[in-house]
Amino acid sequence: MAVIGSGPAGFYTAYRVMSKIENAVVDMYEQLPVPYGLVRFGVAPDHPEVKNCQDKFAEVASSPRFNFIGNITIGTSIPLSSLKPHYDCLLFAHGASKDRRLNIPGETDLNGIHSARAFVGWYNGLPEYRDLMPELEAGEEAVVIGQGNVAMDVARILLTDVDKLRKTDITEYALETLARSRVRRVHVVGRRGPLQAAFTIKELRELMNLPSVAFDPPVPPSFLPPDFSILPRAPKRLMQVLQKGSSTHISTTAKSWSLDFLLAPTRFLASPENPAHLSAIEFSKNRLDGASPFNPNPSARAIPLDPPETVSLPASVAFRSIGYISTPLPGLSDLNIPFDVSRGLIPNQSGRVLSPTNALSLQTATHVPGIYCAGWVARGPTGVIASTMNDAFVTADLIAQDWEGKAMFLNGSAGRSGSTGLGWEGVRAEVGAKTDGKGSRVDWEEWGKIDRAESERGRGMGKRREKFGRVEEMLSVLGR
Repeated sequence: MAVIGSGPAGFYTAYRVMSKIENAVVDMYEQLPVPYGLVRFGVAPDHPEVKNCQDKFAEVASSPRFNFIGNITIGTSIPLSSLKPHYDCLLFAHGASKDRRLNIPGETDLNGIHSARAFVGWYNGLPEYRDLMPELEAGEEAVVIGQGNVAMDVARILLTDVDKLRKTDITEYALETLARSRVRRVHVVGRRGPLQAAFTIKELRELMNLPSVAFDPPVPPSFLPPDFSILPRAPKRLMQVLQKGSSTHISTTAKSWSLDFLLAPTRFLASPENPAHLSAIEFSKNRLDGASPFNPNPSARAIPLDPPETVSLPASVAFRSIGYISTPLPGLSDLNIPFDVSRGLIPNQSGRVLSPTNALSLQTATHVPGIYCAGWVARGPTGVIASTMNDAFVTADLIAQDWEGKAMFLNGSAGRSGSTGLGWEGVRAEVGAKTDGKGSRVDWEEWGKIDRAESERGRGMGKRREKFGRVEEMLSVLGR
């Protein structure tokens, strides 16, 4: 099996398949020289416990039936079609690589507007965003558009004492920028109400309990249910935390944050002094359509007030945190693999890739033999690592079920496969010089050298790790 992507979805599926199918061999392809995807580049640095799953992934990688093929981009370094002759099964687990846009005036014209994905990647050492340079010295007001856990992470990093972050694996260049930051107030804005917000109670509590940071203003009582007892347990606890607020009062601190509900962004406004830079964001006021504002249904639709009302929030820097989206790898059509561009998904049923995309129903769609998907490219960018694990196990169980049932795979049915069985060795021989030089494979042992070098750098700074923020720096450890 070839796995494209080395994040949680890829590793958990590989682990399950290797445990269920005797002698199964997994080759895992990763475009960066380093593994772990979202765990390395998406988890907040002050949440090290969330990264403990890396221990399980390293255990999987230690098997002689597992091969890590880093620094190889499928579709660029190697055509996707070059994998087919040498494998029985392809698993797409490459996550969501782009962020969704608001598509409102000023979004692409003004400096000071970033995606939360870019900001998180920047402070976590993702090479793609090494040179982001967020404008944290431009003013004291920041706005985060969106109310999921990533939005809360962004707010917390902006407001946390830099000296506390120094003990984490946040990058040194991010620490230097955060130390110069003038941001003192963060608005976390959502288009619906408190009961429809996507953040979890853990993230909410962390911000409420952030030292020397006030939650101000409190959530208006009219936005909260009059009777918490009728709510299910999870939203009930969330409302209780919101009602209680923070113990720090705004009169005793210079830093504060707020949750601003029922506001939809309509345009970004330029600074009169600097027409190229953001100074404020205009929002339209919303109400929930066809549902009680106290209905914890996350799909409750927000619509503008009639007649319209607007409000502007000052913002020297803004972050949109409205979700991610997957993009198709080059060469999918060569293997008759569909992609739903509007939804950013590979059409599938529990991980089995389906074709055609215009089938009347799941019952009339057919499985593309030997092609599976897991994680965000399969189910959208939702959930936490634990839910990704469960989804990956579902996909892996279907792969095992299909194999045991002698279903058709890439090159024939199980037991009668026409695959060369060479895996990476066959791919490397087929593409030849395309995998030489700077774009050559980084294997698991070489990743270990990079890992040890990062840990050593971190120890010298009093932290667990100091990540390399550029691919060239990673490869230099290997003498390339």
